[in-house]
Amino acid sequence: MDLHFTAEDAAFRDEVRSFIDENLTPELREAGKLTTSVFTDKKWNLAWQKILYKKGWVAPHWPVEYGGTGWNEMQRYIFSSECARAGTPQLSPMGLRMCGPMLMKFGTDEQKAFYLPRILAGEDYWCQGYSEPGSGSDLASLQLKAVREGDDYVLNGTKIWTTHAHFANRMFCLVRTDASGKPQQGITFVLIDMDTPGLKVEPIITLAGEHEVNQVFFDDVRVPVANRVGEENDGWTVAKYLLEFERGGAYAAGLNIGIEKIREVASAEKSDSGERLMDDAAFARKLAEAAIEIKSMEITEHRVMAELADGKNPGPASSMLKTRGTELRQRLDEIAVEAIAYYAGVDQRDAREPGSNVEPVGPVDGMVFMPSYLNNRAASIYGGSNEIQRGIMAKLVLGL
Repeated sequence: MDLHFTAEDAAFRDEVRSFIDENLTPELREAGKLTTSVFTDKKWNLAWQKILYKKGWVAPHWPVEYGGTGWNEMQRYIFSSECARAGTPQLSPMGLRMCGPMLMKFGTDEQKAFYLPRILAGEDYWCQGYSEPGSGSDLASLQLKAVREGDDYVLNGTKIWTTHAHFANRMFCLVRTDASGKPQQGITFVLIDMDTPGLKVEPIITLAGEHEVNQVFFDDVRVPVANRVGEENDGWTVAKYLLEFERGGAYAAGLNIGIEKIREVASAEKSDSGERLMDDAAFARKLAEAAIEIKSMEITEHRVMAELADGKNPGPASSMLKTRGTELRQRLDEIAVEAIAYYAGVDQRDAREPGSNVEPVGPVDGMVFMPSYLNNRAASIYGGSNEIQRGIMAKLVLGL
């Protein structure tokens, strides 16, 4: 198997690089650089989305008939990797990577005609109503109750850890319409307007001091039956399909950028002995070991992309990439925090705002190390915990 880029792939990579260099403004570049989680704030990710939308590159994974690019698997991988390399703002995946593909498969013609163009253009900004208190990894135990009254469902209950619900104008949501049988059999999938009376969003401030996630409360919230996707009580089928788009991806490019940032900081900072941190044998070994594993991850990603390009089924590859990618991300975070030492304890939220004139304390790149460490602790949980992913691999690879 040839894991190197073809001449066509290399030419496409150069085209993507040129486009990013020409269109990624200094403000957007700074916003991407200061992002400390998988979500860049709406102001910046929508600005970058509109640039990509104008180019026709906003939805590489969508079919051409719905506004996709027509790229093959390797081209999509190259585009994702180049965006990570350049530090572009990260587009919200809720609409483009999750809700959109789900609607293409399960939505009515009316739903597709209305929502898909709005998702592409950034007119609708989505959040995900899945997890509840006590119903995270065990999603089938969700209890948000939906009772049908005429042409509406009436919703009562709550959702939690709802990312960017305070920005969103739409939510795709799982509700409980039947509690009499198996938990998975009584779930329905609905689309909700966030301005609906009775819906309230309360912030949850993370350990990093940031407002990214929320708890959403539903008090007699009326949702039209026309907003249901799929059949009543068959929402679990829709939800499982959508979750396939929440896992996997191109991790290596971002991890390589992370390694470079740590090297830059460690080349300027001192170790306990007074030498450059990069000259400390123990620290240098940690970084080298992480770099080797990232290279292995990169080769694995190329192998999976090559198999997909050949029309092969990579099997549990998304589970494998998700597990290794998130765990390597967390390891890099630990090394990064070690590199900035006591600077990690400084709260620099104001300095991390794009365009801020607040002088950073310590290395500029180091400002994001501690909040990234805190935010990325969740990476091995969301999108299906890594324990769940290992279960999938054990079943499909080892036959356990």
